[in-house]
Amino acid sequence: MSLPEKENQTIILGYQEITQMIPHRYPFLMVDRVEKIVPGESAVGFKNVTVNEYFFQGHFPDHPIMPGVLIVEALAQTAGILVCYSMNLRNQRRVYFMSIEEARFRRPVVPGDALELRVQKIHNRKTIWKFKGEALVKGVVHAEAVCTAMVGGDS
Repeated sequence: MSLPEKENQTIILGYQEITQMIPHRYPFLMVDRVEKIVPGESAVGFKNVTVNEYFFQGHFPDHPIMPGVLIVEALAQTAGILVCYSMNLRNQRRVYFMSIEEARFRRPVVPGDALELRVQKIHNRKTIWKFKGEALVKGVVHAEAVCTAMVGGDS
């Protein structure tokens, strides 16, 4: 007889677990926490956007807006964490960005926003993974993109 699966098991990955999976560090780590993980399928990451972010110094000093490419990077990092978690990879492989498609920026992300980063696997084959990502603030989509990534070695 096998053990029953835990249907309501809550998995939360914080800084320590995230930095064991992806190589990004300050100032380029764009994910503070990941939860609601369904291995091999989906995850939800979070980024608390503060006025102290380095990019607000120049984008734009009198009207700070998080650059769209960094929102897409946050989605890609969340997807990379999901891949590493799903494949049980810790500091031994890297997930490399391959392409961005269908990127749309609907509303600006500003200091004080809590960015919710939802990623859902579209498909994967061997080391190639494709995801649909949405970045939301208070339940409203601010950006979305389809990203493809490849798992590779350290060299």
